[in-house]
Amino acid sequence: MTDTPTIAPVREAGPTPRRDGRWIDHWEPEDEGFWERTGRAVARRNLVFSIFAENVAFSVWTLWSISAALLVAHYGFGFSAAQLFFLVAVPNVVGAVLRIPYTFAVPKFGGRNWTLVSGLLLLVPTVLLAMAVNNPGTPYWAFLLIAATAGFGGGNFASSMTNISFFYPDRKKGLALGLNAAGGNVGVGMIQLGLPLIVGAGGLFGMVGASAAGVDLARAGWVWAVLALAAAGCAWFFMDNLSVSLAKFSEQIRVVRYRHTWVMSWLYIGTFGSFIGYSSAFPLLIQLRFPEVTASNYAFLGALVGSVARPFGGWLSDRLGGSRVTLWNFVAMAAGTVVVIVAVNVETWPLFLGAFLFVFVTTGIGNGSTFRMIPMIFQKQALRAAPHGDREAALARGRTEAAAVIGLSSAVGAFGGFVVVATFGVLGLLNDGRVPPGAIATAFVIFLVFYVSCAALTWWNYTRRGSAMAGADV
Repeated sequence: MTDTPTIAPVREAGPTPRRDGRWIDHWEPEDEGFWERTGRAVARRNLVFSIFAENVAFSVWTLWSISAALLVAHYGFGFSAAQLFFLVAVPNVVGAVLRIPYTFAVPKFGGRNWTLVSGLLLLVPTVLLAMAVNNPGTPYWAFLLIAATAGFGGGNFASSMTNISFFYPDRKKGLALGLNAAGGNVGVGMIQLGLPLIVGAGGLFGMVGASAAGVDLARAGWVWAVLALAAAGCAWFFMDNLSVSLAKFSEQIRVVRYRHTWVMSWLYIGTFGSFIGYSSAFPLLIQLRFPEVTASNYAFLGALVGSVARPFGGWLSDRLGGSRVTLWNFVAMAAGTVVVIVAVNVETWPLFLGAFLFVFVTTGIGNGSTFRMIPMIFQKQALRAAPHGDREAALARGRTEAAAVIGLSSAVGAFGGFVVVATFGVLGLLNDGRVPPGAIATAFVIFLVFYVSCAALTWWNYTRRGSAMAGADV
């Protein structure tokens, strides 16, 4: 394998040429003839199995959002509320860190190859969970380490999005990336709905487990281990590597010098960081603030509505422009957060649930709109940097840099998810391990201020008349 992609001559008909190992050498999605003849079907097949792999990965990543509470409720481990929040937070920070090398794995090894490897790595957290939960002597630090390995599932997102960004033409990237991400995000809702049912700890329609002896959390570990094997197998048999995705590390890492890389990363903290952080914390927040409510009946709803909203955000941005959608979405997030704060203070469950679900919807729309912005911004930047040069070469450079920024911004956004959950944990430590209503409200005030900063950054850099990138993604 070489660092420089080998592009085969354009063929007017017939199958896409491949090397051994399911490598595609000729890939021109911007050519409408190529797209209609060959590209669409191949891209769709890779997207379908990428979504499946992402779904399993996200489920494993957020496995502890439900498992942590079950350790206390059904297994008798005497962990404090603050300790539980840190069990939930650790996979987020590990996943955030892993997204950085995962971003560069696709241009080095190929999308199909890395989907296979990353799928097999999910066996580590699932098997370890299955082995540890039925041992009453397992200490807190061991559970913390096991939870950390669930971060493998968080890393997958960066490589998956980087990979799919190469398969689709610019005019269809918003919806394609939205669908790929939404398929993964739905995994959060699936684990929060499915795990209690699988282990016998209760679920939808108010079902409850009979006793601690009737709950088998290890069963969830084995179920998702099998799903991880299935995802890896599907990648091996049905996905492809693209030669055009290959790039030198130096060609990708230069994006860290660009201001827009960090602006978009900041915005993605506001959208995806909120999504994954709230998804992880939502079950515990319900249990702590509204103990009379069966958390397993509602915990999955936030991740579900946020996931469904993501492709809508991409689709809407394809038509109206990502920056415009992103700006007004942050305004809506801030407004929804204000209502959540009110609901926490007045202890009104219906208002809390409705406001929180609204915020989840805005996180999904914002996830789709920000990722629609990135390819357009970096292609425009590449063209501005070479006004008299080779337009096709500039566009190719823009695509490579956009793919790198998608991965890096996803890493920063995932770290935001850790900060969200850790904020509740830190406030708990300041209250002797408890997380009282005042601490919960304080956390949301902090998040509200952050959303205001995101709206201001979006306006200044991308929607303000006269800004260099105004209209770049319209």
